Amino acid sequence: MTAPLLTLAQILNRLTLTARWTLRDHQPRPDGRCPLCQVPDCAVASAARDLLTALKQTRWIGER
Repeated sequence: MTAPLLTLAQILNRLTLTARWTLRDHQPRPDGRCPLCQVPDCAVASAARDLLTALKQTRWIGER
C-alpha cells in the first residue's frame, strides 16, 4: 500500500512502530553507551523518544 492510500491512523501506527524498533536497536548497553552509535547520549534514541512522547500527547479517542 502506498502512502497516499494510508489513513491517518495507519501512518501514526507506522511511526509508532518505527520509533519502538529504533529504541530497541539503540537500547543502551550496561556501560550506558548505544551499541550502534557508540555514544552515551544517542541522538537517534532521543529523537525516537521525543516522537513517541509527541504521538502520545496528540492521540485522540475516536468514536466507537
